[in-house]
Amino acid sequence: MHLKFLFALLISASVFAQDAAYQKAEAYFKAEKFALAKPIFSKYLDANPKHAKTPGYLGDIAAYAKDWDTAITYYEPLVEEAPSSANYHFKYGGALGMKALEISKLRALTYIDDIREHFTRAAELDPKHIETRWALVELYLQLPGIIGGSTKKAKAYAMELQDISPVDGYLARGYVAEHEDEMDEAEALYKKAIEVGGSPTTYEKLTNLYEKKNQPKKAIDNAASSLKLHKRNQINYQIGKIAAEFDMEPELGLASLKQYIENHSVKDGVPVRWAHFRMAQIYRNKGDKASATHYINLALADEPDFEQALEEKKRIQEL
Repeated sequence: MHLKFLFALLISASVFAQDAAYQKAEAYFKAEKFALAKPIFSKYLDANPKHAKTPGYLGDIAAYAKDWDTAITYYEPLVEEAPSSANYHFKYGGALGMKALEISKLRALTYIDDIREHFTRAAELDPKHIETRWALVELYLQLPGIIGGSTKKAKAYAMELQDISPVDGYLARGYVAEHEDEMDEAEALYKKAIEVGGSPTTYEKLTNLYEKKNQPKKAIDNAASSLKLHKRNQINYQIGKIAAEFDMEPELGLASLKQYIENHSVKDGVPVRWAHFRMAQIYRNKGDKASATHYINLALADEPDFEQALEEKKRIQEL
C-alpha cells in the first residue's frame, strides 16, 4: 500500500514538473524567446507525441525562423487531424506559399492548387478569419491570370474584409487599387483607413503610396503625423530615407536619422548601418564630402560587403 502511494506521488510529481516546464515554454514563446522555448516543446512532444498544441508551437517557431520545410512537417499533420480548424489550414497554406517563393517558378506551380485550397478552406471555415482573406487577396493579385490570378476575386475578398474589419477592408481595397495603378483611388481608401483605424500601418501605407506617386512632401508630412501620434522609432528612419532619396528637407532627415540611431533596438527592423547610409546620402546631396565619407565608412565598417554603400562611396568620392 505504501509503495502504491509512493508510486502515485512520483507520477503526480513528474506530471507537475512537465506542466511547469510546459508553462515556462509557453511563456518563452509569448515573449518571442523561441530558442529557449523550442527544446522544451521538442522534449515534451517526444514524451507526449499525441499532444495537440505542441506541434503548432513548433511549427510557428520554424515559420518564425523561415524554415518552411520544418514548418510544413508540423502543420500538415495538424490539418489532417483537425480538418475543421481554419487556423491550421491558414498556417499550412501560408507555409506552402512561403516555400513556393524560395524554389523555381516551375516547381512553385505545383504548390499553387494546395495553397489556394487551404486558404479557401480556412475562409470557408471561419467567416471572420482576417489573415486568410488578406492571403487570398495577395494570392489572386500575384498569380498570373493563366494559372488562376484574378483581380475580381481579390476585390471580392477585400470586400469580405470590409465587412469583418472596416480598416482592413479599406487597406485591402487600397492595395488592390494600387495593383491596378489606380493611385488616386488607393489614396482615398488609405485615407479612409487612417480615419477609421489610425494605426501605424494605415499611415505607413499612405506614406509608401506618396513615395510611389513621387510626392515626397506629402510622404514626409504624413510620416511626421504618424510619428507625432504613435512615437514609433521606425518612422524616424522612414523620414530620413525619404529626405535622402528625394533630396529634400536635409536637416529634418538628419535629425530623424540621428534620433533613429539613438533609440535603435532590434524591433525597429532596419539595421543602424542603413541609417548611416542614408545620412551619407543626405550629406552628399548637401555637397559635404567629409561628413558623407564619415557616415558611409560607418555603414561599411558594420558590413564591408554592403553593396549599396559601396556604390554610394564611389559617388561620394566623385564630389
